[in-house]
Amino acid sequence: MKQYEAVIIALEKMGGQATLADLYRETMKVEGCKWKTKTPFASIRRIVQQRPEIFKVRPGLWALKSYQKKLGLVENADKDKSQVEQNHSYYQGILLTIGNLRGYKTFSPNQDKNRLFVSKPLKDVRTLQEIPKFSYAEFIRKCSTVDVVWFNSHLMPNSLFEVEHSTDFQNSLIKFSDLQDFYSRMIIVADDNRKREFSQKIQSSVFADISKRINFLGYESLVKQYEMDLLKSNQVFLL
Repeated sequence: MKQYEAVIIALEKMGGQATLADLYRETMKVEGCKWKTKTPFASIRRIVQQRPEIFKVRPGLWALKSYQKKLGLVENADKDKSQVEQNHSYYQGILLTIGNLRGYKTFSPNQDKNRLFVSKPLKDVRTLQEIPKFSYAEFIRKCSTVDVVWFNSHLMPNSLFEVEHSTDFQNSLIKFSDLQDFYSRMIIVADDNRKREFSQKIQSSVFADISKRINFLGYESLVKQYEMDLLKSNQVFLL
């Protein structure tokens, strides 16, 4: 069996689409394929980028063209305005998964719980179905609207993430400002080419108290961290 055929079989087993990290894992399980290389993951990356049967949906997510219509997928969906909701829940799912792998309790807003991360609803990715009662009701309510929250072992908010795909950063920064009295990391996740826009926005005097506490994380960097964490979590991949 050729290597690209193993990748296609793995994609088919996962319903026609998969994150690159999941594809690494499933492709290596396909019997009858010999990789004969010390860097099989690099070979898989090359295959998904070059084979005509496969296309990139968004950073870190690949699909078979034969499943495109069935799954309602768009090539380079990050650039498609009609895909905003799916883009948003995709990055929420990645953030929830990383938090789970790192031992945090994770939460995303209940209004988003049925939105999909690839093919799984966010309610099945987050580990908390209700937000912990860590403070006064008003603070809990505000925190419950943050796109993704990682809670530590004391059920206090460790990290707050807001995914900004196409909207202005204003509302996310206001949320962070309202929650600034908590010892939590605050992170804006967005397309890498919006970093300059973020930097200009955070310089506003309105956000002077929190400007040095908020970090920007681009989609590409986020996906790379996701892939590394997922592979490290499975001893099969410790080379």
